[in-house]
Amino acid sequence: MFKISHRGNVSGITEMENHPDYIDTAIGLGYDVEIDVWDVFNAFALGHDVPQYEIDLDFLLSRKNSLWCHAKNLGALYKMLDCKIHCFWQQNDDYAITSKGYIFTHSSIAEKTDRSILVSLDGTLDVFGASGVCSDFVENY
Repeated sequence: MFKISHRGNVSGITEMENHPDYIDTAIGLGYDVEIDVWDVFNAFALGHDVPQYEIDLDFLLSRKNSLWCHAKNLGALYKMLDCKIHCFWQQNDDYAITSKGYIFTHSSIAEKTDRSILVSLDGTLDVFGASGVCSDFVENY
C-alpha cells in the first residue's frame, strides 16, 4: 500500500506544506509525497493556492519515484508528462487518473478499488482494499 504524505505533512498540517525541505523530510521517513506543482514563466514552483517555492526540474526528476505531482496549471501538466514525471490534474473532480494509471480520489469520496488512492486528510478513513492513502496524518497508517 502506498502511504502518501499530503504536501509533506506526516502528523498534521503545518505552514511548511510544499516546502522542498519538508518534502525531503517526509521522503526520508519512507513516505511518498503528493505535491502541488506550477509552471511559472518556464520554471517550476511548489505551492497550493499560489506558487511559493521555486524548484528546478532536477528536484522533480531526482525524487520522481517518491512523488505524486498535482499539476496546478496546464503548463505544469504538459511539462511533467513530457518528462515522464508521475502527475495528475484535479480541481473539483471526484476522481483523477494519474499518469501511472492510479485513481486519485477527492477527499469526499471513499470508494475503493485496487487502483484507488484515497485521500484521508484527517487520517481516520478505512483504506483497506485501496492501493494507497494520501493524508496529512499519514503516520496513522
